[in-house]
Amino acid sequence: MTIFEKSPIPKDAAERRARKPLVCYSVNGLPEYPRDQYQAARTNLVKIDEVLVQPRDANTFTVPAGHFFRISSVEGSQVGDLNLWNSHDLNERFYSGKTRQLQASHLTTGDRLWSNLPGMRAMATITHDTLDWYGWDADGGGVHDVIGTRCDPYTNRLLKNDDYHYCCHSNLTRALAKHTGLPTNEIEHHVHDVMNVFMCTGFTLDTHQYFMKASPVRPGDYIEYFAEMDLLGALSACPGGDCGSSHSDDSTPCYPLLVEVFKTATDALSDWKPSQPNQYSGTHGL
Repeated sequence: MTIFEKSPIPKDAAERRARKPLVCYSVNGLPEYPRDQYQAARTNLVKIDEVLVQPRDANTFTVPAGHFFRISSVEGSQVGDLNLWNSHDLNERFYSGKTRQLQASHLTTGDRLWSNLPGMRAMATITHDTLDWYGWDADGGGVHDVIGTRCDPYTNRLLKNDDYHYCCHSNLTRALAKHTGLPTNEIEHHVHDVMNVFMCTGFTLDTHQYFMKASPVRPGDYIEYFAEMDLLGALSACPGGDCGSSHSDDSTPCYPLLVEVFKTATDALSDWKPSQPNQYSGTHGL
């Protein structure tokens, strides 16, 4: 049999395909989203910081535990690639794969962003999303995905045989290097798979290939998060712009993104506590 030949179809193929799907994790044991408490806390927010992320570039920002931050479209339809770290330990960072399994392939209000092992705890919770109306479109696309990775110069070199330095991976690397004062070769490994903010993606219905289409985001739209721990964030304004035409080049129209950090002026969080590291013993059976 050549690599282009398909295996024979078994007689019980229909029976095998008809087996019922099972959601991978039962999430009933997760802490409930405290909607009323968080909504009360966000009714009276005071801005304490803001960072403007320029097109085809990235910037860092910090958010103390118990504060909110928003990512906003300010000039045009633009996608952003978001990284999050424990601000006290870069080894604890956003875990897109586990977030995808515990929450969904595309995130919105009430969903949490989880950290990698062994911390395995909530880093941030989405508290408002002006694009929550989008849902799923006829192509199977949704907004704010955690299924894609981030555009990077290595894949670009592989596919196009040239060096492009303003992919989101490079943007995030430069931003983190500037924040830490370390050279890029010492910090690049901390850059990780992202939450693709405002990006509209899915899998094609025929070949199940990952696709992107023009983002529905418009100036004034934003997504808001609550910091469940002290956070260091980095956001890249993707060189793909709204990701509806091309990727990783200097010709696509791109726009800045705004990050704002807020504290609450209410007492709604008086009994709130930061997220704690996972309580697994770490013995792994030994």
